[in-house]
Amino acid sequence: MPPVTPRRVLGVALATAAALAPGAGARAAAQPADPPLSVPPSALGSALKCPAVFTHAARDPVLLVHGTGLDAAESWSWNYARVLPEQGFDTCTVTLPDAALGDIQISAEYVVRAVEDIAARARRRVDVITHSQGGMEGRWAVRWWPTMRREVDDLIPLASPNHGIAAADLCADSGDCWPAVWQMRTGANFLRALNSVDETPGTVAFTDIYSRTDELVEPFSTVPLAGGANTANIAVQDICPRVVHHGGLLDDSVVHALVIDAMTHPGPADPNRIDRARACAATFMPGVSALDAVGGNATLYSAAAQAFAAHPGVTAEPALASYARGP
Repeated sequence: MPPVTPRRVLGVALATAAALAPGAGARAAAQPADPPLSVPPSALGSALKCPAVFTHAARDPVLLVHGTGLDAAESWSWNYARVLPEQGFDTCTVTLPDAALGDIQISAEYVVRAVEDIAARARRRVDVITHSQGGMEGRWAVRWWPTMRREVDDLIPLASPNHGIAAADLCADSGDCWPAVWQMRTGANFLRALNSVDETPGTVAFTDIYSRTDELVEPFSTVPLAGGANTANIAVQDICPRVVHHGGLLDDSVVHALVIDAMTHPGPADPNRIDRARACAATFMPGVSALDAVGGNATLYSAAAQAFAAHPGVTAEPALASYARGP
């Protein structure tokens, strides 16, 4: 059972009052419930790491979600997890199970629980920054959990394989591939469900950042999301004509400027607000040196390679969860 928190008690009280009001049945039918979480609460809770005390009450707290073959420290400890607290943001990380090589639907439950816990502590909406496959967990949570659309303010995917990538297609064609990679192939059942009805649902502001020179998330045309005023699809090269590789999106100065712009303004990031001369003059984000970036990227790529080698593949994509088989 989920922990009893003031937010949950208030939610129950409001739901009870609504149920007693005239016409409540029709309204309830139009408000789908959150799918139940299948992962034990202890596992979900232990995966989340936050400051002991939130001290930046004027800004939304931030959750960092890592990518395939990694854990939170390998992805974030040398960049955003180090820099954002110094820039006035309470920053949390979540470590996905099995180095994010298992079923993305299960990994997304860790993001759901993390957002719930952070929002309850901060009593504010949460900004979620993801890298690579982490965008799948973030988007899946917002797509299928209505609560997430109320509790997430900004969702900022970096290099998210939103519509399938060539590397996953090749892996799946081999007939022996990791569950999460099956789900990132072009035409995967997972992606069809994820992108059904509305790719950017609710009032969440989507700032979808990518590089046209990303060696892993390709073709780069897979990244942009269909959306309205709540959505911005921005390539680094829209701001500066530079080469940025997959891991480089985690330390790049232009990406950082867009991330901060998104989190400090209503709605998604706006490239017109970026100081292009300043962002393009630097290679790395403030607080990250060239040595940090070299060491961090070396750790990231080597750790991912070891994780792939340590986890066996499967012969088919995981089945869709029952809640995702409808519209």
